[in-house]
Amino acid sequence: MSRGPALSSGRPSSSAKELGSERHQQALGTHVSFYFPGARHSPPAGTGIASAQSPRWGADSLPYALSCSLGRRFYSGSTQRISSELARSLCGYPLSIFFIVVNEFCERFSYYGMRALLILYFTQFIGWDFNLATAVYHTFVALCYLTPILGALISDSWLGKFRTIVSLSIVYTIGQAVTAISSINDLSDYNHDGVPDNFPLHVALSMIGLALIALGTGGIKPCVSAFGGDQFAEGQEKQRNRFFSIFYLAINAGSLLSTIVTPILRVQECGIHSKQACYPLAFGVPAALMAVALIVFVIGSGMYVKVQPQGNIMGEVVNCIGFAIKNRFRHRSKEFPKREHWLDWAQEKYDERLISQIKMVTRVMFLYIPLPMFWALFDQQGSRWTLQATTMNGKIGALEIQPDQMQTVNAILIVIMVPIVDAVIYPLIAKCGFNFTSLRKMTVGMFLASMAFVVAAVLQVEIDKTLPVFPKGNEVQIKVFNIDNNPITVYFPREMVDLDPLSDTKEFKTLHADELGSINISFPGSPITPVTPDFVQGRRHSLLAWAPNQYRVVNDSLNQKPEKGQNGIRFINAFGGSLNITVNGKLYEYVTSYNASQYEFFPSGIKNITLSSAEIATRCNHSFESVNLGFGSAFTYVIFRKSDGCPGLKHSEDIPPNTVSMALQIPQYFLMTCGEVVFSVTGLEFSYSQAPSNMKSVLQAGWLLTVAVGNIIVLIVAGAGQFNEQWAEYILFASLLLVVCVIFAIMARFYTYVNPAEIEAQFDQDEKKKKSENESEHRIKRASTALLQTVSPSTGKNCGICEAQ
Repeated sequence: MSRGPALSSGRPSSSAKELGSERHQQALGTHVSFYFPGARHSPPAGTGIASAQSPRWGADSLPYALSCSLGRRFYSGSTQRISSELARSLCGYPLSIFFIVVNEFCERFSYYGMRALLILYFTQFIGWDFNLATAVYHTFVALCYLTPILGALISDSWLGKFRTIVSLSIVYTIGQAVTAISSINDLSDYNHDGVPDNFPLHVALSMIGLALIALGTGGIKPCVSAFGGDQFAEGQEKQRNRFFSIFYLAINAGSLLSTIVTPILRVQECGIHSKQACYPLAFGVPAALMAVALIVFVIGSGMYVKVQPQGNIMGEVVNCIGFAIKNRFRHRSKEFPKREHWLDWAQEKYDERLISQIKMVTRVMFLYIPLPMFWALFDQQGSRWTLQATTMNGKIGALEIQPDQMQTVNAILIVIMVPIVDAVIYPLIAKCGFNFTSLRKMTVGMFLASMAFVVAAVLQVEIDKTLPVFPKGNEVQIKVFNIDNNPITVYFPREMVDLDPLSDTKEFKTLHADELGSINISFPGSPITPVTPDFVQGRRHSLLAWAPNQYRVVNDSLNQKPEKGQNGIRFINAFGGSLNITVNGKLYEYVTSYNASQYEFFPSGIKNITLSSAEIATRCNHSFESVNLGFGSAFTYVIFRKSDGCPGLKHSEDIPPNTVSMALQIPQYFLMTCGEVVFSVTGLEFSYSQAPSNMKSVLQAGWLLTVAVGNIIVLIVAGAGQFNEQWAEYILFASLLLVVCVIFAIMARFYTYVNPAEIEAQFDQDEKKKKSENESEHRIKRASTALLQTVSPSTGKNCGICEAQ
C-alpha cells in the first residue's frame, strides 16, 4: 500500500499510508491557512515554526495540503456563504461534509479491496507467471500515482473540484465493473469444463478496467479532501480540524476493512457451470462500493460550496522553467555573460519573486532523485511479499490468514507506530542531544526498508528449504502406485523398490531422460515388465500398476506448489467401473477404471467426499472425509474395493503442506512500517518546510512522481532480472536501496536548509519599499503638474503658457 501525495486540490491515497507523522509547517510572512488531515494550521504572520498541534499524515495523505497552496493562490474568488447555507448544518458541521466522508470511505474500500486481490488474480485466474504479474501490478500502481497530476490540472484549470470528482468517479466505477466482469469464468467457458476458452478476452477486459481505475482513483485524489475543506466558512476552524480527522479515519477504516473482507470473498466458490474461486464477487463488492460512493457524493450536490477554477500554479512553474531553458539556449554563445543561476535566464519575462520560489522548489526536487528506490521496495508488499505468503502456512493460533490479508499488518502497525515514534522515539532522541533532522530521518527510513528486504530474503531461504523439488530441463519425476492386491517390485536405474498392496513410493523419483528406458515392474510369479518410455521431460508422472503387463503412465497436471495456499486433491480409481466423485460440491466426473483424475483445489480444512457409481452397492458407505488440509499441499486418494465389495479410500501425500508460518513475515512488515513512518511522513514535512507558500502543489507532484518511478523500477527489474532464486532478488533490491541510502546521505550532508518565510518576507519588504518609493515619486509628479497648471496672476493665463509666450 504505497502512500503517495495528492496534488493541487487534494490528497493521494492509501490505506495506512494516509496516516502520518508530525508536520511542522514553516510560517509565512503573511497569514496563510493550510488544510491538513486532522488539523488546520494558521500561523501568525512572521512567526517561526508552528509547533503546537502537529498534523499527522503519510505518503498517501499528501494531497491534503494542496488545497492550501492552490486553493489560496488561485481559488481566490468569492467563497462567501449566505445565511441559508450556514443554516444547513448539523452540530455545527455543514451537512455536505457527511456525504464527502461516506464517499471517501467507500472509495478507499473499493480501491484497496480491488488492489489486494490483483496479484493473485493475475497469477491464479489469468495464469501469468510471477514476474509478468509483478510487472503489470506495479505498472498499474505507477499509473495511479501519475494520473493525480492530470486530475489536478483538470480541476484547477477547467472543471473545478466538484465536476472533476463526479466525472472521474463515473470512469472509476466503470473500470471497477469491467474488472469484475473480466474475472467471470463462465464469460468464455463455452464447453463448461471450468477453464476459460478465450483468455485474451479476459486479459483485454481486465487491462481496460485497470486503466479506467488508474485514471479515476488518481484523478480524484487531489480533489476530494480539498473539496471538503471548501465547505467550511471562516470561524469554523475547530470543525474543519475535526473533519480532517474523521476524513482520515474514513480512509484507513475503508482500506483496512477491505483488505480483510475481499480476500475472504475471494476464497468462496461460485459459478454457473463450474465452481471456481469467486473473483467476480471479490471484485464486484468494491465495484458496488464505488457506485455507492458516487451516488452518495452526487446526492449532496445541492449542499456543496463549489469554488470556480481560476488557474494552475503548476502551469506557471513549467512555463517559467521552459522559458529559462529556451532563453539560455538562445544565448549560449560566450559573448553573453553568465548568470548566477540557470533560472535567472527567465528574468526577461518573469518576476524575481517567482524565479526565487522556483529555485527553492528545484533544490528540493534535486533531493527527490534517489527517493524512488524506497518506493520500489515499499510497494512490493502488495506483490512479491503477497506471493511469498502463498508458500507459507496461514494458521496463526486460532486465526486462519489468507496470503492477501497479510497486507493489513502494515495498516495496523502504522496506526500503532506513528504515535509511538512521535511521542516517544523522537523526544528521546532529542533529549540525547542528537540533531535528528528531517533528511537524517529519511536516511534512516531508507536503511530500515533495506533491512526489511534482507529479513524477507532470509525468510525466503527458510521457505525454499521446505519446498518440493520439481523436475527441470531433461529431468522426469516418477511416483509408482501399486493399486493391486499383490506386492510388486519396481526396478529403477540405481535402486529396487518393493511395494506392498495398495501402496506407493511415497516420494517422486528423479530420473534423467536417458534413464527412462531402464524402468521395470515385476509381479510375483510373472516375468519382468519393462515400462515403455512415455514421459514428458520437465514434468511429474504417476505410474499406475495393477497386473502383469498392466500399467498406465499419467502425466500429472500439478508441476508446482499449489498457489494462494490452496490444496490439490485427485483420485485414482482402483475400484472398477466409472466413478463420479464429489468433494464439497466440486464434481470429478467419470473417473474411469485404473485411471487418475485431474487435481482440483480446495482451501484448508476437512472436506466431504461422496462416491457415486452403479458398481457400489446401496448397503455400502458412499461418504468419506479427507484429511485435515493445511496450506499448499496435494494428495492422491486411491479408491479401492474392500473384501466386502464396498469402496475404501487410502491417501498419499504428493506435496507436503506449507510449514513456515505467515507470522514470520511480521518482522519484515515491522521494519518496513518503521521505515515508512520516518521516511514518507518526514519527507513531506521537509518538503513543506523548504517550499514557498504557493508552491506546495508542485512539490506534491514531484513526490507523487517518485512513487510512480519507484513502481516502474520494480517492473523493470522483474522483467529483466529473471532470478532463479527469489531470495537473490530481495538481496538485490536491499543492496540497491542501501547504495541509494548512502548517496542520499551525502546529498543531505551538503544541503543547506532555508526559511522560505523569511525569503518571502524580504520580497514583501522590498515590494513595500518599492511601492512607497513609487508613491512618493507619483506625489512629486502630481505636485509638479499642479504647479505648472497654476494660473498667472498678471495675465490670467496658465503660468506655463505665459513662460512659453
